[in-house]
Amino acid sequence: MNLQAKSPIVEMSMPPAAIGIALFSFFCFSLLDASAKWLVVGGQAVMFVVWVRFAIQALFLVVFFKGWKNKRLWKMERPVLQICRGLLLPGMTCFNFLALQYLQLAETISVLLAAPIVVAVLAGPMLGEWAGPRRWVAIFIGFIGVLIVVRPGTDVFTWPVLLILGSMLCNSFYLVLTRKLASVETPESLIFYSCFFAVVLFAPLAIPEAQMPQQLSDWFAFAMAGLAGMVGHMGLIKASKLADASKVTPFLYTQIIWMTLLGFLLFGDLPDSWTVLGMIVVAGSGLYLWYREHKLGKRM
Repeated sequence: MNLQAKSPIVEMSMPPAAIGIALFSFFCFSLLDASAKWLVVGGQAVMFVVWVRFAIQALFLVVFFKGWKNKRLWKMERPVLQICRGLLLPGMTCFNFLALQYLQLAETISVLLAAPIVVAVLAGPMLGEWAGPRRWVAIFIGFIGVLIVVRPGTDVFTWPVLLILGSMLCNSFYLVLTRKLASVETPESLIFYSCFFAVVLFAPLAIPEAQMPQQLSDWFAFAMAGLAGMVGHMGLIKASKLADASKVTPFLYTQIIWMTLLGFLLFGDLPDSWTVLGMIVVAGSGLYLWYREHKLGKRM
């Protein structure tokens, strides 16, 4: 008997701590969007909310990683791609926060969760990871799910839907570039530059639009927008250290629950039956794509 052989149960197991951290991280991302919606619906300028969100995270990262002496935080091996990636995340956030003025949280997350499906399409030409027939079927079904949510040609398909589609596309390219740079850039620089460029480049647009919060709830929402994004990203890093990143990915879809619940509690929004159906189709397609990628990865 080979005592070193791992059983399937052990191989697929995930430490409870990693599960808890992953669940909490995606809950934090839901809190981020809910806080942003609270602020922009209440009259705060979108660019200023975006800037505050990234400024808090950038400041924390400099302190946490001791940026005044840690060269790994500032190091760039592929500066052009780092800059492109560093602009995609704030671009995604801008489109998302603009759309949140008009769309329900459940509607935006339904479209944003299609990003892994788009990544599967982009991975072929950009990473050389071509999808097989089964994954192409899952990709096609995932796009049907998005169409169910946005319903082009109906009154549901308004111009804010284009904003959330733009946000999803920015996130998709961001994820592809992350995978491309992960083997050559330091983890510290990858997480830092995703917010650094937003702080520097958006400051001239954001600061002139700054408004002093008038209510305690607005102060709280600003703090939550910055802290939730920061804690969420740091939590994902920690969870990925405790377990393979591929095992953390499926917990992404718990955001459907959090966003629907927060949308109802804070704004009285409930998704209609078509949106719920689209959520299920998109989530099912994304989970199948994760399963196929995980299964093929084990064979290599």
